Amino acid sequence: MTHTFFNQQDLTAAEFLRDYWQKKPLLLRQAFPDFQPELDADDIAGLACDEMAESRLITGRDRNLDWELRYGPFNEEVFAALPPRNWTLLVQDVEKHYPPLQALLSTFRFLPHWRIDDLMVSVAAPGGSVGPHVDQYDVFLLQAAGRRRWEISTTFDSTLLPDCELNVLRSFDSEQTWELDPGDILYLPPGVAHHGVAVEPDDDRGEASSATPLCMTWSIGMRAPSAADLLQALGEWLAAAPDEGGRYRDPDIGPSERPGEIDAAALRRLRDLLRPAIEDSERFAAFVGAFLSRYRLAHEPAPPPRATSHTELLQELERGARLHHNPWTRLAWLQTAKGALLFASGAARPCSVQTAMTICDPERLQTATAEQLRVDLNLLCELINEGHLLIEPL
Repeated sequence: MTHTFFNQQDLTAAEFLRDYWQKKPLLLRQAFPDFQPELDADDIAGLACDEMAESRLITGRDRNLDWELRYGPFNEEVFAALPPRNWTLLVQDVEKHYPPLQALLSTFRFLPHWRIDDLMVSVAAPGGSVGPHVDQYDVFLLQAAGRRRWEISTTFDSTLLPDCELNVLRSFDSEQTWELDPGDILYLPPGVAHHGVAVEPDDDRGEASSATPLCMTWSIGMRAPSAADLLQALGEWLAAAPDEGGRYRDPDIGPSERPGEIDAAALRRLRDLLRPAIEDSERFAAFVGAFLSRYRLAHEPAPPPRATSHTELLQELERGARLHHNPWTRLAWLQTAKGALLFASGAARPCSVQTAMTICDPERLQTATAEQLRVDLNLLCELINEGHLLIEPL
């Protein structure tokens, strides 16, 4: 499989994964030549006024340490009152609000699908920034409009600025600096400190120019659950089981001689109580599938106003209708001894490997014929009627 932005470089996806992925930063100049964003700054500002969108507005600059964070939804008056410099608007999940942008995320298909989180768009006036900070996940920073100066450092003091709503580093010394033009991509692995500032294309001083568009950066972030995320979700998942994952037992203990002590044998039994939930491959796999198909899911897919029957679905497919994913769904699957388990927003359904691959791959699903899909009408109807799949009539 070829990938658009690697085609412009003397680099393959396999070489990128071997040499750079989670190892070191990489700047890809003109990864998307002549890039023209499908949405402009006004579109993003309009989306930030929608109560369904997760948005943030950040003002301030490093020199003054006067950072201020506000959460949306916003109204037009807020944007009209913004100063000409030193502000940044961030909007999450833009590809879900505007599904055509999912085509951009498809260029990252060389990565596991469950790892790709969302497309976050940053719109910034000259000097706009969110301060030097560190992310604990991989991110691809695509410059969409204007210019942004990125400074990075792999060795830094992780102390954060006190009394600040943002996770801004108290001190930051740059090791490398680049200015990105539209179409450039900067890849950053987890744990690399970085600082991006919107700058003017032809003015080193960063003075505002009415002829220059606002800086717009599109961030493709990865999902990277922490151990805390997994353990908390595992506890909730076990709590829903009839036996709550089992209960502590100690049938062979002797008299306690040291009040208040949690002895080594008790620690071992408590650890052993947790062990089956993780070491039972089948049970743990079912948990992971349920967890990852819900992790960082901003909104649940909404079911259609009217249920679709098997007969209606088959008729639509025979007329040439196509199925595609609801932008808000998360679909994943894993292989089992009997075939596959398909997960949709936490719920598991058994099916064949072929079916799971077809349903979870947007491209394969849209090109599947009625004859190929009719063998799984029950499953397809369930997913449609729960809102995970949408019917696109011919």
